Amino acid sequence: MTVPGMLHGVSLGPGDPDLITRRAWSLLTRADAVWTYPVRSLRKESYALDIALRAGLSAPAQHQALLFPMTHDAEKLARHWLKAAETVQALLATGQDVLFLVEGDASTYASFCYLARVLRELDPAARIDVVPGVTSFNAACARLQLPLSEQDDTVAIVPAAYGIAAVEKMLDDFDTLVLMKVKPLLDDLIDLLARRGLLAHSRFIEKAGSPVERIVHDVASLKGSKVNYLSLLLVKNPGRERGELVRGCRKKTSTEIEEDNPNDE
Repeated sequence: MTVPGMLHGVSLGPGDPDLITRRAWSLLTRADAVWTYPVRSLRKESYALDIALRAGLSAPAQHQALLFPMTHDAEKLARHWLKAAETVQALLATGQDVLFLVEGDASTYASFCYLARVLRELDPAARIDVVPGVTSFNAACARLQLPLSEQDDTVAIVPAAYGIAAVEKMLDDFDTLVLMKVKPLLDDLIDLLARRGLLAHSRFIEKAGSPVERIVHDVASLKGSKVNYLSLLLVKNPGRERGELVRGCRKKTSTEIEEDNPNDE
């Protein structure tokens, strides 16, 4: 009896091949594994595959695109997720390991999450491995030389599709907002940030780490322009009014430790 293979969600980072981890690299250089990768349309190339190819890797003889369309139609999405999972299940049944290439991190707003979930529904015994990777917002902070968070900062990572009202509410509660997939609401977000006096504390980055990376410090200049789907806004909120921290939750300093444990010599 053939032992089914394992599905690996292989995170590749947001675009710079140098951010591929050693763990991911070791899987990608295997000659006996099948590559699969997401496409949003059968007429479009896979961004995840492009990262691997720009790293100097060659796709194995057996590789296949899996369609994850850009739609909010729940029934259509469910059909495509099921078809992708059935395709992977058939490959695993031959005893081959399957690599699913993911831009960014496989656990963060990634199509791999849906693939793994439906595969488990089809086969609760399916073996699944997740290889973590660098997220787009971590790479963006590094490229901008801005900290994602400092000391007691609060951070929210939010798809902009939640809408302007939700984003504005979060500005009252978080010191850093990472607004993902801002393309549809960019103009409205710019208006909000202008009204809240936060444009000077906001940065835009598109396809972080890729050869076509774009960084914009003057976010207001983007109003009315088209941006890529793989773009985000990093918003710092320095004037946010903070509540009182709970005592005992912060790590003690060396001075505090010495005061609590005096030397009796």
